[in-house]
Amino acid sequence: MSQALNRTNYDAPAPAVRLVHVGLGAFHRAHQVWYTEKSDPSWGYASFTGRSAGVADALKPQDGLYTLVTRSGDGDSPEVITSLVEAQPATNLERFKELVASEEVAVITLTVTEAGYHLAEDGSLNTSSPDVISDLAALKAGDPESLDTAAGRIIAGLQARRAAGLGGIAVMSCDNVAENGPLTQASVCGMAREVDPELAEWIEEEVTFPSTSIDRITPATTDELIADVEQQTGFADQAPVVTEPFASWVIEGGFPAGRPEWERAGAIFVDDIEQFERRKLWLLNGSHSLMAYYGQLKGYDTVAEAINDDDVRARVNQLWDEAAHHLTADGLDVPGYREQLIERFENPRIRHNLAQIAIDGGTKQRMRAVPIMKAELAAGRDGAGAALSIASWVEYILRADEIQDARAAELDQARKDADPVKALVAALDEDLANNEQALALIRSINGDLKELS
Repeated sequence: MSQALNRTNYDAPAPAVRLVHVGLGAFHRAHQVWYTEKSDPSWGYASFTGRSAGVADALKPQDGLYTLVTRSGDGDSPEVITSLVEAQPATNLERFKELVASEEVAVITLTVTEAGYHLAEDGSLNTSSPDVISDLAALKAGDPESLDTAAGRIIAGLQARRAAGLGGIAVMSCDNVAENGPLTQASVCGMAREVDPELAEWIEEEVTFPSTSIDRITPATTDELIADVEQQTGFADQAPVVTEPFASWVIEGGFPAGRPEWERAGAIFVDDIEQFERRKLWLLNGSHSLMAYYGQLKGYDTVAEAINDDDVRARVNQLWDEAAHHLTADGLDVPGYREQLIERFENPRIRHNLAQIAIDGGTKQRMRAVPIMKAELAAGRDGAGAALSIASWVEYILRADEIQDARAAELDQARKDADPVKALVAALDEDLANNEQALALIRSINGDLKELS
């Protein structure tokens, strides 16, 4: 008979909370918590959900413990992770503030997806966002009970830290966004300036915003995984996570209050992360998006199914060839990275659903296919591989019964335009939509895609 998974049954004393996270989900537990466990398990995480309390509700009875299943063609390797000490709902703002204002806490990390930063196209805070408007009003009124945005919660925490007379802290994004450090800084400081200019000045002087490039494929948890874990381990775990053997974490920036020695678990610290970010975004994430839209249009459900289609694989390689023209920094090893990606995509034991990857393409494609195509156009080439990815996204949106995207209302309006292809391309990038050569290519490819059923 299986046992409940908790610190008493598993004999796992809780480490001190020294790290706080916003966006508690499977990837965070397969990546940042795992790296912390492997580098220094004396550093504990308190992690807060993005909005829904579901994951926190599942983890609380387990004292934050969960099983991480590393899945490869050779089988499963389950291990219980003990570095997550508290799993909290987003609504527990008082606990968040208390932790950030404690001397022990040194780093805040985030996984809130691209849309969670609430930035306008020019990179400034999107003050027309309903969530931003609501949070600004609550913060200006003082002592809010809850806040809707990650930046709003971080500001509330930093207000409490400053009031406690403590020094700076690192706020580090772990989202798949280019230049995620400056992006996080723009979101947090932009909101802080609206709330309290003196607080904004303190943040700019005391708080750092490291940039990261993160990588580990982590599919959603299923009932089948829960049953497998119970059979394999003898523990009834309601919140296991499945992931692949590969993991990568590249970090640039300082940590004024200290950090775990993540490099002991394989993290790499660099002086210039830009090309590493691009390698990840353009090669891994870029091909994921291409497969998410083109693969689904061809009838596939998972990455493994799509990459084993010769045509899809050829399209992926075409995109990679285009991206490689602009990935030339020392240490990138683009050919080796591409080989690793194919091996990872082919992993028969990782069910990475294309529909999951396809969500929020209105933001993701701005970071993935669009910059590749624009770089190719600037170099005098047509960027046909990236154009296919964009055209596939356009067709996917045109066919969708319901658009799964944080920008759904805007994209729904665009697809109802008299020229929906141009309107949707413009939703990704105005310059691209106004480039007659680029738009003609995307339009032509989109016409061909309409033949796919």
